[in-house]
Amino acid sequence: MSLLPRQDRRYLEARGITVREVIEGGKKGVILTGITLPEGKYQVAQADILILLPPSYPEVAPDMFYAVPHLKLLAGQREPRCTQARQAFDGQNWQRWSRHNNQWRPGTDGIWTMLKRVEEALEVAA
Repeated sequence: MSLLPRQDRRYLEARGITVREVIEGGKKGVILTGITLPEGKYQVAQADILILLPPSYPEVAPDMFYAVPHLKLLAGQREPRCTQARQAFDGQNWQRWSRHNNQWRPGTDGIWTMLKRVEEALEVAA
């Protein structure tokens, strides 16, 4: 059984995003593999992104996202602000991106909303 609603799966498939769904220690995670990062911004061109789904998803928003490898800005060779915490999941140590969502619209928003937030955070990170 998929962790994501059908509409979320269709959206990710249409965008050509490879997804792994993992349940570990009671936590449900969606791993988006090989996400292309903003060109020239980080030490790598792609990363895997983990989104932990709250028990009531999609009525409740995912809170943060996580990256592997740990991302560093090319400018200054340092981690972006609010990314120093780590989260163990699926045998890896993920870099936590503390970006909170207070504007989730139950019944309207879905994985596309979260992916847009991830893309924006990766673009504007400083």
